[in-house]
Parts: sequence; structure tokens; C-alpha cells
Amino acid sequence: MSDKWTFLSHHAHVLIALSDDPELTMDELARISGITTRSVVNVLNDLVDAGYLTKERLGRKNHYNINLEAPLRHQTSANRKVGDLIRALGQFSH
Repeated sequence: MSDKWTFLSHHAHVLIALSDDPELTMDELARISGITTRSVVNVLNDLVDAGYLTKERLGRKNHYNINLEAPLRHQTSANRKVGDLIRALGQFSH
């Protein structure tokens, strides 16, 4: 059995990291999430395109706002929202 798998997807890890600090850089997100910077770019694009995040440029940094009302996508959690996931993991303080 491999020790490499995790319970949450890369998308969830990025969302949770951004819930703690919405101005993390790509490199910081990559380090926290355990994926490459290029993968972070792809994940962020997926999340923005699907309406889970909005991105706002503040000076030289991006600021990400999480749509807490967006529904989770898997059938086992379809009645839950992104905010439920983030609150359950104790990272979102807003």
C-alpha cells in the first residue's frame, strides 16, 4: 500500500490554503499543497472557471475570494457547499 495518497484533492488543498491566506503566491500554494507551481496554476484556473474562486489583482499580488455557497461536485457531497468543507476543517475564520 502506498503512503502517497491523501483524502482531499489538490483542488481542496488549494482552497483550504487560500481560506487561511487569500494572498498566497503560486510558489507558496505549491509548497503547502505538495504540487508543482504549474499544477497550482491549473487548479486555480479550474476553480475560477467553475465559480469556486474569484481573483482580484491587488498591487503585485492576487487576492482570491472563495465562493462559500458553491456546491461540492461529487455525488456523495452534492448537498454540501464549499463553506461547509472549509468550516469542517477549521481553516476559515471569516
